[in-house]
Amino acid sequence: MQMLKATAHTLPEEDDEAYEDMMESDARNSAPGRLATSPMASDSLLNGFDLENEHLLTDAQRTQSGLGDKNPRVNFFRPARSHSNTSTDMDQSIYTRSRSRKRPKSFVDSLDFEQDESRIWRVHNAQRQAEDRGRWWTRGRTRALARWFLTFVVGMLTGLVAIAITTSTHKIQEFKFKTIHALADDKDFFVAFLALLSFNLLFALIAAGCAAIEPLAAGSGIPEVKCYLNGIQLPRVVRVKTLLCKAFGVTFTVASGLPAGKEGPMVHSGAVIAAGVSQGKSNTFGFDTSCARFRDFRTDREKRDFVACGAAAGVAAAFGAPIGGVLFSLEEGASFWSTKLTWRSFFCAMMTVLTLFIVRNAENKFGKSENTSMFSFGEFYALEENESNYSVWELMLFIMLGAMGGFWGAIFNHVNEHLTRWRMKNVPVSNAARRVGEAVAVATLMTCVAFGFSAAWTKCTTRPVSDEDWTQQEKDLVDELVSFGCDKHTEYNEVASLFLTDADTAIKQLFHFQESGSEAGNTFSSGALILFFIPYIMMGCITYGVGVPSGLFVPSLLSGAAFGRLLGHVMHRVDDSSGTFADSGTYALIGAAAMLGGMARMTISLTVILLEATGDMQYVLPLMLTLMTARWVGNMFNEGLYDIHIHMKQLPFLEESAPSIAHDLDVEKVMAMPVKHLREVVTVDTVVNLLLSCEHDIFPVVRGEDPDALLTLGTISRRILATLLDRRAFGPPPRSPENITMPVHSPALITWDMMAKMYPRYPNVDDMIFTPEELNCTLDLRPYMNVAPYTVRPTASVERAYKMVRTMGLRHLVVVDERNSLRGILTRKDLLPSYIEECIHGEHRNSGSGRNLRETLI
Repeated sequence: MQMLKATAHTLPEEDDEAYEDMMESDARNSAPGRLATSPMASDSLLNGFDLENEHLLTDAQRTQSGLGDKNPRVNFFRPARSHSNTSTDMDQSIYTRSRSRKRPKSFVDSLDFEQDESRIWRVHNAQRQAEDRGRWWTRGRTRALARWFLTFVVGMLTGLVAIAITTSTHKIQEFKFKTIHALADDKDFFVAFLALLSFNLLFALIAAGCAAIEPLAAGSGIPEVKCYLNGIQLPRVVRVKTLLCKAFGVTFTVASGLPAGKEGPMVHSGAVIAAGVSQGKSNTFGFDTSCARFRDFRTDREKRDFVACGAAAGVAAAFGAPIGGVLFSLEEGASFWSTKLTWRSFFCAMMTVLTLFIVRNAENKFGKSENTSMFSFGEFYALEENESNYSVWELMLFIMLGAMGGFWGAIFNHVNEHLTRWRMKNVPVSNAARRVGEAVAVATLMTCVAFGFSAAWTKCTTRPVSDEDWTQQEKDLVDELVSFGCDKHTEYNEVASLFLTDADTAIKQLFHFQESGSEAGNTFSSGALILFFIPYIMMGCITYGVGVPSGLFVPSLLSGAAFGRLLGHVMHRVDDSSGTFADSGTYALIGAAAMLGGMARMTISLTVILLEATGDMQYVLPLMLTLMTARWVGNMFNEGLYDIHIHMKQLPFLEESAPSIAHDLDVEKVMAMPVKHLREVVTVDTVVNLLLSCEHDIFPVVRGEDPDALLTLGTISRRILATLLDRRAFGPPPRSPENITMPVHSPALITWDMMAKMYPRYPNVDDMIFTPEELNCTLDLRPYMNVAPYTVRPTASVERAYKMVRTMGLRHLVVVDERNSLRGILTRKDLLPSYIEECIHGEHRNSGSGRNLRETLI
């Protein structure tokens, strides 16, 4: 029997399916498809697989498939357009996948947040409304209850994952430092160094191995979550495999002594948990609930909202700040927000904190509560009753400290940007051996820095003696001071107490040890703080971007706290202990906020996070002034670190406002044209050839013979076409291939439920086999096409089109004239500032015709 078969070496289409390395093809599979047919097979069947033979297609096939003969053919598989000031040879492979090994993708897709209004979708909704008529408990209420229940599960699981990470990290670090301190107290420094190096190298190797197994587990994951919430479809970002590698890897990253935190990765972990719970399935573990209540949420829009809730829960788990988590998801994460999503995010974050509260206090039989966050700032309080810890005139000093933090943050971001560019070229993601080797090398360097500077500080400082004014917190912190060769009962090493301890303890020591101003009353002297701050922030800059799961919050907070305490200490020395200035711990808190604000450029959410972490409302105004100043000063030089990394990875992220150059530019200057399109009724052969000849995701459905006056009736997506082909929703063959008659009324052969069940793993046309009889059948697209697509005029400004795509989460925007004739199509990449500039300079325009045949995939 004559058959047509496409290559089977393809990847599933879902956004969270694992990316498989392209294997080397044999000679038989060198063409995009394989033909198993007799010599009697028509040439048109063969030509669908070879664009070089496109001229052999009949006129009818060319018209129906949108392959016009008046325009030159160009390479459809060009690299993705690069951002300005971004090298085009940077490795982007971890964000791309291909539906076919013969046609590899060099770009990423977009998510589809808008529902297609097809005839079968309207029938589906009408049937549901008819079933609910007269009922008190409707499907809508069932769906709302299921949505709240799943949100509760997301919050609970995020809290449990946070507890597992925190407990594991604490136990590992406690064992490591206990061993090192014992050896150092015995004056056996060389053995102590070897032991510390061995521990750190082992832990760094495990963390790097997790990132090698799943490259997207490296880093904090916040840029990737921001892109996902912006509408960019990044494969494997929200997979369970990514969660396991992220959670397990960040535990050992922190334990390895690298200047990294587990708070940033918790945002990514919460997002993955939310995505998995909302879908009720896992490709990693191979299970599917097949439950109707989950199918209602198997859409890009629902999944996006759950991911936003998970990100808020991650921040709540990290800092014990549920309100700050909601604001973080709103300010820094989500690009689409609503009042209902605010309630759900708040509920999810609340459930996370409640889970931490219950589990962490189960040991004391639910008596008085203990700290419930992963990273504790300790207890803040007023040093003088009914008075704040700072004077009003010191607000100007806090503003200056914020400006310095913004400047330091700009330097940090600038240096890290150049380091990341170097890594992309010399330590690419595709080279796992180099990535692991770099992580081990950085861990070795950090070990030498921490141990070397601790050993170089030979001064032994007398331990503070507690008095009646001391709190229990300060007494406990005295016990955490590291002796490192000094008398462990009466003395300690200032530098070792910051380097050779966990970041949680170090930052609390900087925040809460009171300072009188005299050298004898200082817990940490100026020299010790300088010796810690400069190498630590340098190593933090080097570490962020290494192939291990790591966060930015802790290095920023800890280095900023050291810098702020240093300034407070200097002012106390100048004042000679007269009590003019606030306590150095206050300046440490403001310095921590300034440094993190200067790097991440967060304001509202970070203010609330720090307030919830400190529990002291007296710092509201100082934190607001500091963070706003840090943002303003930092933005004078560059962007926030997360935005820098998004741009360097060449991801088509749409900012909230359109670029300034889009105000006076018309849509017709940047739209893609001519557009591949389909008729209302086409043959299976035409659809198969079209889908195999390009990677487009959307195809306008048109009527008319004049190529310059094609009436736009709607659009139909690749996934629906592939589902129709897979389900054999065919009609009878036409009497004449050149003249396909349309029936007056054609019933739908598949329902909306059948379409929805496919999400997100839609069929792949490359895997399908068709007989010649099937290829001659017809497909009536009218019941399945979107009859109300969003459109824009060619004369509209690019700014207006940008607002439509950005605010409504559109994947495509069809361009039609005043007669509704098809003129072009707009996608996410057509609206990027870099591409708009290229269009202005004519880099993508064909001479004379003004037409530009480009890939319109997104």
